[in-house]
Amino acid sequence: MSILISWLVSALAILTASYLLPGVHIAGFLTALAVAVVLGIINAILKPILVILTLPINLLTLGLFTFVINALLVMLVSTIVPGFKVDGFLWALIFSILLSIINMFLHKI
Repeated sequence: MSILISWLVSALAILTASYLLPGVHIAGFLTALAVAVVLGIINAILKPILVILTLPINLLTLGLFTFVINALLVMLVSTIVPGFKVDGFLWALIFSILLSIINMFLHKI
């Protein structure tokens, strides 16, 4: 049951972030649910591999390169999920940061 609630909270956070940012477009709540699933799968499988592969540059930038990895993963999700579009890398970066903040706030409630 907690996985379902977490999934719905993530979809709500994605929908909220897309309404706040003009460079991120989402078709509706069902698309937000699909984005939440795909982003969760990609973050669970692909992100740890990318973080390990980019560990030297991540250490040089004191962990700030992780934001770049998050933005690239958001852009990957926008190519996979129809109805979800990110206008560019900067919007993906801002979206990933805002999504993290909204998710943190909603999961504490």
